[in-house]
Order: sequence, then structure tokens, then C-alpha cells
Amino acid sequence: MTQTPPYPAGRGLLEGKTLLVTAAAGTGIGFATAKRCAEEGATVAISDKHQRRLAESAGELGGVLAVPCDVTNEDDVQALFTRVVGELGGLDVLVNNAGLGGTARLTEMTDEQWNAVLDVTLNGTFRCTRAALRYMVPRQSGVIVNNASVLGWRAQVGQAHYAAAKAGVMALTRCAALEAAPAGVRVNAVSPSLAMHPFLSKAIDQETLDELVTREAFGRSAEPWEVANVIVFLASEYSSYMTGEVVSVSSQHP
Repeated sequence: MTQTPPYPAGRGLLEGKTLLVTAAAGTGIGFATAKRCAEEGATVAISDKHQRRLAESAGELGGVLAVPCDVTNEDDVQALFTRVVGELGGLDVLVNNAGLGGTARLTEMTDEQWNAVLDVTLNGTFRCTRAALRYMVPRQSGVIVNNASVLGWRAQVGQAHYAAAKAGVMALTRCAALEAAPAGVRVNAVSPSLAMHPFLSKAIDQETLDELVTREAFGRSAEPWEVANVIVFLASEYSSYMTGEVVSVSSQHP
């Protein structure tokens, strides 16, 4: 197993940018992304449907705007973007991180389980992307980064709903990118394999997680901030000629 590299110092890659991260409460990729973007100079807003965790995360980050939002509710999404634009004076970058997991074989999966995962993970990304583009396109500027998954490409037992949703996020990313390109708005996605954090164990059992680690070339899972680093890159001007791309953040081998 290789050692986790040192945590990087900020280099001002997002200086002067206003940025929103959805589902940023807790200890996962969303929180790590909000933290890294703030360290890179961005003015950050975070949202989450869990208000207590959202308040705790905002307190830990310091100096961020925290707005409760359930991405399955269009009124919540509209209120979120209205507050962010109004209170931060604009929106340069949206990071669509909201997603819902779970494990169920197709023969036992209920309509409710399927619909819940699709509504948060795919429909929620659609709702927030639509709201952001309605703001960004007329201004001829903006960046959207979606959080997909390697399961959008690869199969895993018990993950049909999640894999289908993430494959949908990839397709949505590519289509939105083509529509937004004439306005100079970029839309890309990251596709992590395995970024370990406490909430992951609620969706996948420990035996499966341990087996997934063995597939990683580095012999370890990614730290959430390692995925966040790639999101920072896609949010920054260093990726100015990239749109409609899905970047694998993975050391996974077949």
C-alpha cells in the first residue's frame, strides 16, 4: 500500500470566484471540495438537506454561506440559487455533489429504492444544472463540475440504481456541455472509484468495501480531498479547454 501524499497548500487557483457545492455537509467529497476551494481563494456557499450537519460543516469551514436545500424539490433549488447569487453577488462555479447510494439486487429492489436514488443523484443534478445554466449562459461565463462515479462505466452487484444514475450524470454532463459551449460555459465531471469516508459504510457493507480496496493499484482508497483536487482543477482556468469530459479519479484496475 502506498502512503497518502501530503495535504496540498492553496495556490490561489480560484481567487475571486464564487462557488456553490451541493451536499457538502459531513466528511465526504462535498465537504472536502468546499474546504479545498476555499483554500484556493474562492468565496464558498454550501448546501445540504441535513440542516444540523450543514450548520456543523459551515462552522468548521468558517466564512461560508450555508443554505439548506433538498435537490429533489424544485422550490428548494430555486431558493438556493436565489440566495447564493443575491448574497454572494454572483455564481462562477457550481459543483453538483448531491447523490444517494444504497445496495439492493434488482430482484429485491423496490420502485421506491430505485426512484429515491435516481431522484437525488440524477434528477437533482439536472435541477441544479438547469438553474445554474439559466444564470450562467446569459452572462457568458461559468463552470459546472458534476460528481459521477466509475460505476457509470463499470458494473457492480447491488448497484444498478446508483450505476444507472451516475451513467445518466455522465450523459447529462456531455449534453449540457454542448448546449452551454457557445456561451463559454464549461461543464465537466469527475468519476471517482473509491473515496473512503464514514457515510460510505451506510451504503456499502464493510466486506465489499474491503474487497474494492484490493482493486486499487495504490492498495488504498482515495482521500476525499484527492478527489476534491481534481474538482478544483476543473473549476479553475487550468482546464479552460475542457468541456463535456468525465475525468476518472481512480487507480482501479479490472
